[in-house]
Amino acid sequence: MSGDAPGDVAAGVSGSDTDAPPPVDVSDLSVSFGDLDAVRDVDLTVEHGELVGLVGPNGAGKTTVLRAIKGTLDPDAGTVRLAGDRVTALSAAETGRRVASVPQDTGLSFDFRVRHVVEMGRTPHLGRFSGHDADDVAAVDEAMAAAGVERFADRSIRAVSGGERQRVLLARALAQGTPVVVLDEPTASLDVNHAVSTLELVRSLVDEGRAALAAIHDLDMAARYCDRIVLIADGRVHGDGPPESVLTRDTLSEAFDAAAFVGRSPATGTPSVTAFPRTEDDADPARVHVVGGGRLAARVVARLAAAGHAVTLGVVPEGDAAATVAADTVATSDATGGGSTDRADAEHGLTDVSNPIVTVPSFEQPTDADREAAAALAAAADLTVLVGEPAEPNRSVVSAADRVERVDIETTAEGIDGVLDAVRAAIGEDASRGDTDLSDTRTESGETADPP
Repeated sequence: MSGDAPGDVAAGVSGSDTDAPPPVDVSDLSVSFGDLDAVRDVDLTVEHGELVGLVGPNGAGKTTVLRAIKGTLDPDAGTVRLAGDRVTALSAAETGRRVASVPQDTGLSFDFRVRHVVEMGRTPHLGRFSGHDADDVAAVDEAMAAAGVERFADRSIRAVSGGERQRVLLARALAQGTPVVVLDEPTASLDVNHAVSTLELVRSLVDEGRAALAAIHDLDMAARYCDRIVLIADGRVHGDGPPESVLTRDTLSEAFDAAAFVGRSPATGTPSVTAFPRTEDDADPARVHVVGGGRLAARVVARLAAAGHAVTLGVVPEGDAAATVAADTVATSDATGGGSTDRADAEHGLTDVSNPIVTVPSFEQPTDADREAAAALAAAADLTVLVGEPAEPNRSVVSAADRVERVDIETTAEGIDGVLDAVRAAIGEDASRGDTDLSDTRTESGETADPP
């Protein structure tokens, strides 16, 4: 059988032949609507046993790619192949036996019962005049149970909520029994419990050998569940690879036009993205040393890293929130080779710094070597940010800095953005700041930052 000749495949999962073509293969896909280029030169594949997340801003072209894979949209250029055959050469029934879909729009034109909607998934497997047999009934029952919709099987599809309709359409796709499932924002209408349950279910299908491609807005969810992420922006692929290699500060900034801090979820160990609004300071990286610990210092570190600055920290206790966030910026940068602050690190010599975070064991005082290491980082920085009141061991660190910007411990999250203004002033041509008077370092509230 030639590559372009349609050859029907059995429902379910194909064998493990490594020489077999991938279940989904998109090459040089381009689609235009009038004068608008929806997608241009898109390449992607999905293998058996792989969940690929399709992420990107609104209007990036994600739904267009999914429609082309389903065969409901003819591309202007490029090819889409399902198990080696061009989707444009397959009949509707043949396509329906290879790929099932969960659409973003949950609206249905007719007042069907929920079970009847799920039974529609069996249509590609029926003969022209045949009805449902025992296998079809079993497939529908299993799909409804898996999606958690069996309890309202006899209810009108118009009588269930938007989130419940989303799960009904997922059940319909499961009943279809295809080797490939494509999902367009499958968790958009779901509460957090059903969103997690849905992706857990898709993950289990993939672990059994199916191929799945899902457009997902929630980047943390995509990082948690997907084996690979394809990032689309302006109709083009901007990244394709494991979540930690695609979800980087630079890539997200380019695709979403937003400042982003990429850390690690303490619960799952997967990348976690926190977005901030862009400021003019984001494009001008600097080297900033942070003195202080606790959650406020952690937010300062995250905001500076999101803006692209090379951040150092210390002295702080091991396990401090700020140390954890700073370690995330280093780990993400090292893992991606082009992530959170690599450009700033290179410009400011941090790639040659063996330890940009100076920590000491909890409840222990810093050694002279610890203080000297932190003081050297402060002296080399364009700006040192002092969070709260410095404990005695950190006074020498602050004294080593040329410029110091204080952040009061009562500063709100929005107020942290003021640190970016201070960074810009510190590296500007007219920056001129005097030494900070540390003779009275207590805040107006009389409180102090976390030690040391």
